[in-house]
Amino acid sequence: MATFHLWKLSSQKLGFFLVAFGFIWGMMLLHFTIQQRTQHESSAMLREQILDLSKRYIKALAEENQNVADGPYVGTMTAYDLKKTLAVLLDNILQRLGKLESKVDNLMIANGTGINSTNATATVIPSSGTVEKVNVADLINGAQEQCELPPMDGFPHCESKLKWMKTMWRSDPCYASYGVDGSTCSFFIYLSEVENWCPPLPWRARSPREETDVQTLAEIRTDFNYLFKIMSARDEFRWMRLRINRMANAWIEAVKSLAEKQNLENRRKKILIHLGLLTKESGFKIAENAFSGGPLGELVQWSDLITTLYLLGHDIRISASLAELKEIMKKVMGNRSGCPTRGDKIVELIYIDIVGLTQFKKTLGPSWVHYQCMLRVLDSFGTEPEFNSAQYAQSKGHKTPWGKWNLNPQQFYTMFPHTPDNSFLGFVVEQHLNASDISHPDDIKRQNQSLVYGKVDHFWKDRRSFLDIIHMYTEVHGTVHGTSTVHIPHYVKNHGILSGRDLQLLLRETKLTSQHPYAEVYIGKPHVWTVNIDDPVEVENAVKAILNQKIEPYLPYEFNCEGMLQRVSAFIENQDFCHGQVMWPPLNALQVKIAPPKQSCKQICQENKLICEPSFFQHLNKDSDLQKYGIECQSFESLSEIVVPAYDGNKKPCYFQNDLLLFSCAGASESFQRICPCRDYMKGQVALCQECL
Repeated sequence: MATFHLWKLSSQKLGFFLVAFGFIWGMMLLHFTIQQRTQHESSAMLREQILDLSKRYIKALAEENQNVADGPYVGTMTAYDLKKTLAVLLDNILQRLGKLESKVDNLMIANGTGINSTNATATVIPSSGTVEKVNVADLINGAQEQCELPPMDGFPHCESKLKWMKTMWRSDPCYASYGVDGSTCSFFIYLSEVENWCPPLPWRARSPREETDVQTLAEIRTDFNYLFKIMSARDEFRWMRLRINRMANAWIEAVKSLAEKQNLENRRKKILIHLGLLTKESGFKIAENAFSGGPLGELVQWSDLITTLYLLGHDIRISASLAELKEIMKKVMGNRSGCPTRGDKIVELIYIDIVGLTQFKKTLGPSWVHYQCMLRVLDSFGTEPEFNSAQYAQSKGHKTPWGKWNLNPQQFYTMFPHTPDNSFLGFVVEQHLNASDISHPDDIKRQNQSLVYGKVDHFWKDRRSFLDIIHMYTEVHGTVHGTSTVHIPHYVKNHGILSGRDLQLLLRETKLTSQHPYAEVYIGKPHVWTVNIDDPVEVENAVKAILNQKIEPYLPYEFNCEGMLQRVSAFIENQDFCHGQVMWPPLNALQVKIAPPKQSCKQICQENKLICEPSFFQHLNKDSDLQKYGIECQSFESLSEIVVPAYDGNKKPCYFQNDLLLFSCAGASESFQRICPCRDYMKGQVALCQECL
């Protein structure tokens, strides 16, 4: 057992071991020399030599060890600390010293030499302070010193991960290679320094990986030469490349403008961008149909995201095929270990879509679990927690093929801020009309016409009565493509597929737009009117009111180039799903609201002109947390439901979340009063709180 302990030493400790071993061997030789040369040298001189050598050795150890923190597991990436090793070695040395001193004393007595107590030099043994002594024999047999764990506040997964490690640490030999030996301390060190689920132990020496990790700063780019070179190699990128090229000047002006307002020198990250929808294996043929009326929403968002990441100065690699994905990730594809791969980081962030997720998981195999926290999934309409949690979705009978990924819901990036449970990535509204187009605003006259944006015939089905009312006051225009027009009223002037510039000219001439949830909540009147289209009187009154006003065009900041650059930069710098502690947005933005039965946190926050912030739920999930906000609980219970934390308004029992993936802004209960974490937001940038930058 002792031999195993010694071979687990790091190189630094091995050096100490060799010094100590050399000293023991030296004592053995000295012992032999004393026996052989007692008649030739003074015994007092030999005693002085022994004591002097002992003092020098202890002093050397103290000097070499002065920067090593005391306590269990102070070494990095090993299960056995320096104290254990030295305790065993020094115990052996001191025993030999005692025997040698006894020999010397006997020789001195035999030779008639007395000991002058006033001149004797005492050997000073370093004190261990208040540290409880551990028996050397027990140490050899694997006894562990007590490991005092720090508070786990802000690391909600730490406790459950510790429980898992206690049961499963032998399930994969890789854990032992990282120093896990069955003790609580080794579990905690692994979970804090390798997988980052727990807070670091304060007495631990800094990891060599952290010391050698160069914090390279990203420098903004102000030209597209390198990006166009990358994208020109693939025909699938042609539509996106044309969009980026059209908007290049606006993008460059935006990044320069933002750089003057805030520091954009964030840490440069290695980013993988995998567009599963463009792979041949997906079967979608989106790139092929992009120029003939195919769906372009996803390509718009991908174009703007790629542009943003590039201009912010990050190291990006773009993949649109399984072959490219395998080439980028080849170093880890064969890793079947339960632990992360050692060595340089291949990627630090992964932007992907739902199709790409399936491809990525299949390509990586068991290594997939080590990259889940790095994923950012472009998901146009979002994935709410009840569909994201595989166990919960199955228990509720949800059959959707798109959910059940068990990610943090904020890892899903949406096109519009449909639900606060996901992150709002957005896109840029392209400005086709430049100054020359509208240098004489009077040239573009508002016509008595409205534009209905429904590009496919069946979108118009069962909407005749609503359209008839609008037609009473305005001409109705549409942009429907395809051969079928059976659901389109005869009076609609259909323009088919329009270029971006022609569409915006048409919009500038119209007085009525389509309904949209984002526009309803965050823009509102006079630009957005919300009506019940099944109420003819309400529709007619709204049309009359709109026709009697002069309304100028309005584009929220978050939908222009600078707004997207600001938002994505903040996400990259602050969103962290690979560590247990998520402290962004800052906790001082939290405002607690109580939702009555049947109302969701999303709704109660909106009523108070706030946003529900799901990352704050973890700070409302304990009795002690709720007491800070004046909420007293008479009893407690844990549930795996999307409507908790909450309490019953009558008996006052509190219900806390048992499954952290089910924290939901969208869930509502028939009987519970939901305890809701709300925050403020920047005008025109709803994804960010006022102190988020």
